[in-house]
Amino acid sequence: MSGPSLEGLVADPNASRELRAAADLFASSPGRWRVLYHNDGDGIASASVAALTLSRLGRSWQLSPLLGVEQAGVDRVLRATRGPLLVVDTGSSFLDLFAAHDRPVIVLDHHVPPGVTPTARSLAFVNPHHWGVDGMTELSASMLTYLFARELLPGAFDLLAFGLSGAIADRMHVGGFQGLNRKLIEEAQARGALTRRSSLNLVGPSLEEALASSLDPYFVGISGRIASARTLLSSLGLPPTAPVGSLGEEEGRRLASALLSQLLTQGARPEFCERLREERIVLPHGGWEANELSRWQNACGREGEPSLGIALALGDPGAHQRARELEARWRGEVLEGLERLEKKGALHREPHLQWFEAPKPDLAGTIAGLALAYFADPLRPIVALAPKGEAVKVSSRGTLWLTGQGLNLDRACREAAAAVGGEGGGHAVASGATIPRGREADFLREAGRIVEGQIGGLHAPPSAESTAVPSSG
Repeated sequence: MSGPSLEGLVADPNASRELRAAADLFASSPGRWRVLYHNDGDGIASASVAALTLSRLGRSWQLSPLLGVEQAGVDRVLRATRGPLLVVDTGSSFLDLFAAHDRPVIVLDHHVPPGVTPTARSLAFVNPHHWGVDGMTELSASMLTYLFARELLPGAFDLLAFGLSGAIADRMHVGGFQGLNRKLIEEAQARGALTRRSSLNLVGPSLEEALASSLDPYFVGISGRIASARTLLSSLGLPPTAPVGSLGEEEGRRLASALLSQLLTQGARPEFCERLREERIVLPHGGWEANELSRWQNACGREGEPSLGIALALGDPGAHQRARELEARWRGEVLEGLERLEKKGALHREPHLQWFEAPKPDLAGTIAGLALAYFADPLRPIVALAPKGEAVKVSSRGTLWLTGQGLNLDRACREAAAAVGGEGGGHAVASGATIPRGREADFLREAGRIVEGQIGGLHAPPSAESTAVPSSG
């Protein structure tokens, strides 16, 4: 099996070797493949690429979402798997389990691989960190799966649509795509596989609705509040019910200036202020924009219907409308969560981190990331706690600026969770954990201690009235 050269894209020959080894293992393993994927936007996009690739190759497949990065879930899947297994956007923490499995396993993951990779003839592990490519900022799991697809199907450039969807879901577009993500986009543009343009980052049928529903950027006191959006627009002499695309050049500048002033006033960091304008990448697949495709797929996962996001990729005629409905519902729930965090006392500050109680696990990471980007203390990582049964799901978020100062939430979540009888991990900038209910305060204390060792010099102690003990009920 001979795929396209990575010359000009990746200098390290390990990239070609790993992708070729995975392609060879795939070619030698007939039968139905189970695809195990993380149920977030990047995982759904990765599974979309995998499903389309397997279908084009005439292979049968079965999709299994992994709702959390937990060993128990992986164990269940392995016990139920009688054929080969393709694991996307997860798996680096469970290589020993996959190596011991009696069927072929291919793992395509962009998280930092812990420890030494076990060797087994039936295991192929592909990870960009092995090639000097940062999986946190330079290559999403969906883009990695796209590279694997090209190894199997040379010329499958249309699958880049879902590679981009996942990269955007993992927020790799903030500040502009970097590294291998950027090179793959430029390659596709040169081949005429996509077009790019820039515009004001507002989406909706009218200006007032677009402002009121805006999440990224999030405008304190305006997002989620259509009356406030209408008041702002009227004060600028702009018709609130006018279509977003109807603004003239001078009107657009006037609105952008007012919104930039709002973001600066609420304390948004510069890279997030830049989100006022967004690059639109238009894809041949369905004529969609990569940004809207990402919103639909991400919402499907967050609203508990990850398979719908993949059905969208496979061309299910009913999936498009349902995905739009889920995205609208998800957006409303996130807006409500952010509005709650604007209120005094909802966001608690500890000496080296800040935390809040999230309404449900599937919203926690999104709310945490947007709050930190647009109005929370930018010097402290943020942690969301969401009870689920007898456990608590933890989502933590930082910024690339904080990771540049030394923050590593992968280590903080992994070690703090282990200290309280849980498990966790992820990226330096975004990580998660599952811990026993009732151990939240211990987890926060240990995570804060670890973060202090990483970026302790950035913080000033919080005021006494801002601290609280997380509830366990």
